[in-house]
Amino acid sequence: MTSPATPVVTLRIDFVSDISCPWCAIGLSALEQAVARIEKEIKVDLHFQPFELNPQMPPGGQDITEHLTQKYGSTPAQQKQIRDTIRERGADMGFTFRMEGRDRIYNTFDAHRLLHWAEVEGTGEQQHALKKALLAAYFTLGQSPESHEVLVAAAEKGWFER
Repeated sequence: MTSPATPVVTLRIDFVSDISCPWCAIGLSALEQAVARIEKEIKVDLHFQPFELNPQMPPGGQDITEHLTQKYGSTPAQQKQIRDTIRERGADMGFTFRMEGRDRIYNTFDAHRLLHWAEVEGTGEQQHALKKALLAAYFTLGQSPESHEVLVAAAEKGWFER
């Protein structure tokens, strides 16, 4: 007989996102809070799937204001308002966005390759920790997810310091 504290159902969730998407960082934090509320009844098997928002982004990235203006037609004032909303929503969810915001957007292909490797070679917990480390490196610390040094540091944090 299963005890009431043991989850009897496993729910697989594929979280499709990009490292460079602030709403994905907020969504992950919200998902983690929801999972914490149901963890006694349902075991969640979380997997991270890649979605490159900007697969054609060149090495070195692009100025964020220029990129958002080209992609969405938004003005710097509109972008500031959106960044303020993102920062507030992140704080509500327990995720810290830098006050200065991002100054560049980068190609995230290698970050997605690293996340895939973490799933193949490690555990779901390690992949989850790596995803969180990559999001924090970019949005909280202002580091480039294109930098192999940043990727190695995030892998070490996600792999060994969970």
